[in-house]
Amino acid sequence: MKRISIIIPCYNEQEAIPLFMEEAGRVCGGLTEYEFEWIFVDDGSKDGTLSLLKEYAKRDRRVKYLSFSRNFGKEAAIYAGLEHARGDYTAIMDADLQDPPRLLPEMIEALESGEYDSAAARRVDRRGEPPIRSFFARMFYRLIRHISDIDIVDGARDYRLMNRKMKDAIVSMTEYNRFSKGIFGWVGFRTKWIPFENVERVAGETKWSFWKLLIYSIEGIVAFTTVPLTIAAYLGLIFCVVAFFMVLVVIGKTLMFGDPVGGWPSLACIILFVGGIQLLCAGIVGKYLAKIYLEVKRRPIYLVAEENLDRDHESDRKGRQSSENTSVSEEEADKAAAEWDG
Repeated sequence: MKRISIIIPCYNEQEAIPLFMEEAGRVCGGLTEYEFEWIFVDDGSKDGTLSLLKEYAKRDRRVKYLSFSRNFGKEAAIYAGLEHARGDYTAIMDADLQDPPRLLPEMIEALESGEYDSAAARRVDRRGEPPIRSFFARMFYRLIRHISDIDIVDGARDYRLMNRKMKDAIVSMTEYNRFSKGIFGWVGFRTKWIPFENVERVAGETKWSFWKLLIYSIEGIVAFTTVPLTIAAYLGLIFCVVAFFMVLVVIGKTLMFGDPVGGWPSLACIILFVGGIQLLCAGIVGKYLAKIYLEVKRRPIYLVAEENLDRDHESDRKGRQSSENTSVSEEEADKAAAEWDG
């Protein structure tokens, strides 16, 4: 019997979790040919989320939970769940039911056909969202598709089902600055997109304000393209060329007509404008340097304060790590043997 691991990142979802378990349990209860495990990742919740998860874990051995020592963010929660998932297939979905569990059978069917490595959900509309938020979201998807090498579908959700091969590929990407939508596209693999109409959260409040989404979008752009650096370089070149020709014009007018150099107010405006561009370009460079700084420190992506994972999870994870180390050792041994033979 194949096992499906379902990862549910949670942050202050005490009200939504019972509704999620009811709906997801109903859908999964009809899939009797599969075994399920539920991996809840508590991202440092301040409400009773962790206590509720402990109660569910007592009643159902399939319910597993990891509780972070603090709020590390949804990206860290997704990675933690993927790292500890041991199913043949792994799904990611939100606890607020904005990712409809009813799509899961269709996702399973897509993977079982053998034609796809992943089945992912995408929203075809944005009903219930503020218009300005929807506008900027669409602009973001258009922008990142044009300036990066990855294909992020408009309306794509983190909600997807993937096979072990794709899951292991994502887990192997241990970068600290994570942007899952970009990582899903970067690793590739054959993906079937399943459209659905937008669903509002069933309980609680969204944790994503407009400014948080804006910052998240900037993080995604910085993580998967160097085009902003190229733009900064071209802006510098353009202003240098313009300044050079302006100097020639001023010198020419002075020599030919004896005109005094005037226009100090306009000159001050130009200096302020160019100074602003310089600060913008310096900020772009600084953003990339900050990302490098965070990566080279090699801090863990998350820290676990409490968990109820059994030994099978740890042995599976350590087994994958040891197999990777073994493969490296074998390569080194072959190389050493070749050197001795030579």
